[in-house]
Amino acid sequence: MDLPEPSPWTDQSRDGLLVADDLPEGWYLHLRFPGDRGDDPSLEIDELLGYDRWLTAEHEQYRVAVSDQNESIDGRWRYIEHIATHTRVMIRLQRQTFAVPEEVRITGVIYLPWRGGQPITSQLLRELPTARIEAAINKRLFAMKRTETRSGGRIVLPSGHKVSERDLLNPLGDPKKVPDFYELVALQHGHLSRKGDKNPSATMAEINGVALSTAQGWITKARDRGLLPPGRRGRAG
Repeated sequence: MDLPEPSPWTDQSRDGLLVADDLPEGWYLHLRFPGDRGDDPSLEIDELLGYDRWLTAEHEQYRVAVSDQNESIDGRWRYIEHIATHTRVMIRLQRQTFAVPEEVRITGVIYLPWRGGQPITSQLLRELPTARIEAAINKRLFAMKRTETRSGGRIVLPSGHKVSERDLLNPLGDPKKVPDFYELVALQHGHLSRKGDKNPSATMAEINGVALSTAQGWITKARDRGLLPPGRRGRAG
């Protein structure tokens, strides 16, 4: 007797949209969806919440007219839990297919305290690490798409020039004279961010002996070239 094939959604991370490493410390990505479901209930949740109305052709023209959001129609809900408090959260992840470079944004949140009927305060909602999860997902996806060659522990740039991680803390030089300048901008920014720098653009201005606005301009141009993931409004760096 042939056994039925297991559902691909027995593992929430199977499609790579969200993986365990994207979550901050203290959060857990469940293998299955609530109720130990083996399938992906995203479409059912969208229908229940009324999100599905945007997926029909009759609403498409209206959606485009009223929305300035760069959204696709394939949002997927993912189920996570805070280990210490057992707070359960479902986040709706949606690929922004027309963003440059493409990114994923959180477009919905369902917050479920451990005990039914337990009050939800504004402080608890503010503590949800949605921005950190978004940033981690996009950093991972960007790294997967980016072409970076390493040889002998050194990074090989498009021109063939090689740099080490240590070199990334040196001044970058003149953008008109240095080959791969914006690749180096992206690498320096990424290096500082990985080290936990809260304002890498300010640090880059200091390293390179330029005004903050100049360093920010470099970073913007690196992003425009698809060398850095998109920034966030109102955040330093």
